[in-house]
Amino acid sequence: MKFKSTRDSNVYIDSKKALLKGISDEGGLFIPEEFPKLGSINHMMDMQYKDLAYYILGKFFTDFTPEELSTCVNGAYNSTNFSDPYIAPIRKTSDRYFVELYHGRTSAFKDMALSIFPYFIQTALKTSDEFDNIVILVATSGDTGKAALEGFKDVENIRIAVLYPQDGVSSIQKLQMQTQEGNNTYVLGVVGNFDDCQTTVKNIFANKEFNKELNENKIQLSSANSINVGRLLPQIVYYYSSYINLLKFGEIKNDEKINIVVPTGNFGNILAAYYAKEMGLPVNKLICASNDNNVLTDFINKGVYDKNNDLILTTSPSMDVLVSSNVERFLYHMSGENTSLVSTLMEELKEDGRYEIDRSILNIMDFMKAYYANEKEVNEKILTTLLNEKYLIDTHTAVASVAYDKYLKETNDRTKTLIDSTASPYKFSKDILKALEVDTNNLNDFEIMNKLQEITSVPAPKNLSSLKNKKIRFDEYSKKEDILNNIKKFIGDANNA
Repeated sequence: MKFKSTRDSNVYIDSKKALLKGISDEGGLFIPEEFPKLGSINHMMDMQYKDLAYYILGKFFTDFTPEELSTCVNGAYNSTNFSDPYIAPIRKTSDRYFVELYHGRTSAFKDMALSIFPYFIQTALKTSDEFDNIVILVATSGDTGKAALEGFKDVENIRIAVLYPQDGVSSIQKLQMQTQEGNNTYVLGVVGNFDDCQTTVKNIFANKEFNKELNENKIQLSSANSINVGRLLPQIVYYYSSYINLLKFGEIKNDEKINIVVPTGNFGNILAAYYAKEMGLPVNKLICASNDNNVLTDFINKGVYDKNNDLILTTSPSMDVLVSSNVERFLYHMSGENTSLVSTLMEELKEDGRYEIDRSILNIMDFMKAYYANEKEVNEKILTTLLNEKYLIDTHTAVASVAYDKYLKETNDRTKTLIDSTASPYKFSKDILKALEVDTNNLNDFEIMNKLQEITSVPAPKNLSSLKNKKIRFDEYSKKEDILNNIKKFIGDANNA
């Protein structure tokens, strides 16, 4: 299996190189040359999560030896990293199924891929003749940053720097990053929003002088955002795992199609569901759920992508995104691998902040629906789900559940439906209590967490409740124009350590 670029049809490299580079030289994203067909689910029925990961990821990372891939999978999907033996368990309510993707070390779905991703990078680095060290640069809207930091903490020959928007993450998310341990970690708050962080990261990747300087020191700049194909592909596994579990417990019949609802900001999570569909998973509709930053809803429904709006800070901050990087990969697939068109559209987005796709491409996207939820709807959904279903969901999951309500109302499609539950409610305790109409005045973050536990009898994850005893290491904030110098200083300090 080789990997190609969304913007240059001449790029054709193996997976280890794609993993280390993160992004192609001309700015394109790496995609697999084809979708391997997995065939019938029957031969996967007895596989545990890690077996499934080995089987599926082995179809893509064919330049990994069986031993290398086995080490990656076994190191990632185990009882040390995940508190639930199913890794991604399913909770059934009256008319929908929630796949809980937050039982990893940082209580968010990003752990599903970022538990294995560091093993991929370390394995690829060991067999590289070009580089001795890697610098991972990450922009985060809340969850990716902590999951990446935890995954790469104290990994030999790898350093990681994370940028987060000063006021664009929850207080618990911020505390998770500010208290991060590890001698190779660096966290920087940015005076701006997530798109400022993401644009800065892309600009640093495109900075030829900086990259030349790194290369001369045998250092490779890479990313742990979902622009890296090594972040994207592991997410396919939990869609197959979920389908198999629904089948095992008699909730669906063999080959029965399901709908999948995904709350998404950067579009990677729902793109992985599309990849699973193309590989043979029986999928009826993919339903894209957005919050008030509903650029994806307009794109899927109207074919117009327009980021020329003010970013709205919501209670689902991981979705407060106006430029969804993985849409570029989706456009590549929907346009019949038209690299010229993708390059043109991405240039239009950069120059004008918008682009429009042809009706012919929009028609091909008819397997995907899109809806968005406002803050009032999110709060109501959290409250009614707890009252009616005795089930506590976080703000992002509530966005997805509202979107599914709207889909049902519009279509009356009763296909069994899986909803991605992407984060522990305790990452957003204050917002959850507000939705439950509980006063949190004069309470600190941990008193709020205790209050939520008291009311719902749902235990708080230990990795979050223990934050109160951790020392803040990173409380620095930077203007956009100063970020590169801060990153250089971090690399320089690490070199001299």
